Amino acid sequence: MLSLGEMLARAEPLENGFVLEIDQDWLQGRTAYGGLTSAIALAAAQGAAVGLPPLRSGQLSMVGPLAGRIEARARMLRQGRNATWVSVELSGLEGVGFTAAFVFMRQIESALSLDHYPLPGGLIAPGEARSVPMENAPAFLRNHFEARFALPKSALGEADLAWWIRLRNREGLDPQLECLLCGDALPVAVLPLVGLKVPISSMQWHVNMLDPRPGADGWWLIRSTSGYAAHGGASEHIMQWNSEGVPAIAGMQSVAVFG
Repeated sequence: MLSLGEMLARAEPLENGFVLEIDQDWLQGRTAYGGLTSAIALAAAQGAAVGLPPLRSGQLSMVGPLAGRIEARARMLRQGRNATWVSVELSGLEGVGFTAAFVFMRQIESALSLDHYPLPGGLIAPGEARSVPMENAPAFLRNHFEARFALPKSALGEADLAWWIRLRNREGLDPQLECLLCGDALPVAVLPLVGLKVPISSMQWHVNMLDPRPGADGWWLIRSTSGYAAHGGASEHIMQWNSEGVPAIAGMQSVAVFG
């Protein structure tokens, strides 16, 4: 099994991108795990220009199944004084399976400073938290992640999941890649309400990168909640912190629920 860092190290260069192989151990059903394809796309975007500023925002679209040999190609859309826009496409044998639009922006002085993303109350520390059972977990989660329940059931809402997530092999990863790679690891929040037999598929994931620095222990707290589900779809909010309580990603996801 190859980690993301090992996959990128073995990637073959292409004009405006690279080719790499996604093995079966990274799959979620018949397609690659969305956090993996998101991180691969970000790695391709980072190669579009020298000295890009930090990632500020990304719009990530899971278009179709991706596995095996894939091509990642990036295109510079605009490079301004403060911000740079880069688009990325990941393609496999069936054509385009993933698209992304990233905004990179340098930090600038601001008169405004807000932080209304505190850690949830009742949080269980990773060392005391119960492990998530992996018997029915998708291949990517069983093979590449550790997962633990971060909140007691009494602290959770109706469509509400909160897990501690950590990569088994995070060696040599850029912090932004690690943060994005871990950020989509939870099941969708409506899954406990509909059951494992109902097909569910993520369609789009929007991320605002706040501070992607991982804690020294590598654990990330991720909480996914859904406030609306109807007509075959659900709208979910996903919040991510490092183990020191620093907000890392504020995100939103559109999910198809086929049942």
